Amino acid sequence: MDSPSRGILYVVSTPIGNLKDITLRALEVLKEVDIVAAEDTRHSRKLFSRYDIKTRLISYYGAKEELKGDEVLRELRAGKKVALISDAGTPGISDPGYYLIKNAAEEGHHIFTIPGPSALVSAITISGLPTARFVFEGFLPPKGSARKKRIESLKGEERAVVIYESPRRAIKTLKELLAALGNREAAMARELTKIHEELVRGTISDIIERLEEKEVRGEITLIIAGETEPAGEEDKTAKMNKLIAKALGDKIPVRDAAEMISLELSLSKRDVYQSMLKLKDEGEI
Repeated sequence: MDSPSRGILYVVSTPIGNLKDITLRALEVLKEVDIVAAEDTRHSRKLFSRYDIKTRLISYYGAKEELKGDEVLRELRAGKKVALISDAGTPGISDPGYYLIKNAAEEGHHIFTIPGPSALVSAITISGLPTARFVFEGFLPPKGSARKKRIESLKGEERAVVIYESPRRAIKTLKELLAALGNREAAMARELTKIHEELVRGTISDIIERLEEKEVRGEITLIIAGETEPAGEEDKTAKMNKLIAKALGDKIPVRDAAEMISLELSLSKRDVYQSMLKLKDEGEI
């Protein structure tokens, strides 16, 4: 019996929003392979139409990842060249891909990466937080003990924590993180590279306030700063008062000063603002 041929699998990153972010190499590969396995063929046709890509599309999605993965593996065994893409970003990063890549590797097929956009990397680079070391949690379990256990496991994490979240669960997630981790510095990236791209920096409570102001759409990437050596409450209060006195002495507007101090001490901007008003009224500063 003849041994099966070895195929070629390309893991191709596609734009997370702006279709102009596709790389030249990705376009070349998508046009030259025999088949493109896509998370959602209807979604991918927009990209294909934009760049006149005629390659045959087949579906490879999470709900039937093993079944669809086996179909792609049969194509690879026939010596075909296959490109794997997700709806946006890089396959395998909170998108389907693991099953196919793992089994293709075990069967000895050639696997190549065609790097490109990723919401994970894009959000980290503009967060303004210390992210030289970070841990990526993807989407947290939606409910139950698994969710609670995952959040609890982040206590004491000194690396930045990156989480993907849907807009309908974002406030709930942030409130749970606030309760478990304290009011750390954080950033929220939303709709990256799209028309309504937004980045909010501050503390966890600041981002909650922003999300409660109006309806938010589009998938969200949260970056939570790692734990630093906690200051005692008395030390933190004394430091806050000292910073408030300096800010007012420098004639910095109260709201601007409250924002700066809240970021430096990982306190709620609202709490700092109220403390400033109280100290002014009492004539202590």
